[in-house]
Amino acid sequence: EADPVPDGIKAAQRRLTDQVMGRSGVSGTAIGQKGGKPCLKVYVEKRGAGGKLPDQVGGFPVVVEVTGGFRRL
Repeated sequence: EADPVPDGIKAAQRRLTDQVMGRSGVSGTAIGQKGGKPCLKVYVEKRGAGGKLPDQVGGFPVVVEVTGGFRRL
């Protein structure tokens, strides 16, 4: 079965993760969809966390999602 993830998005996510993880308030990154098109997501604890985040990486738009904090169960 073919991988439903578009070519290049995994590498773009790795680049995004390297750029933003460790910034205050950034909880993680993911591959997702917005409007039926592939995108990269950055999860933040509150709006404005993480400072200036890129608009796109590797040609894929970056979408910021406010999730609040994550905690280990």
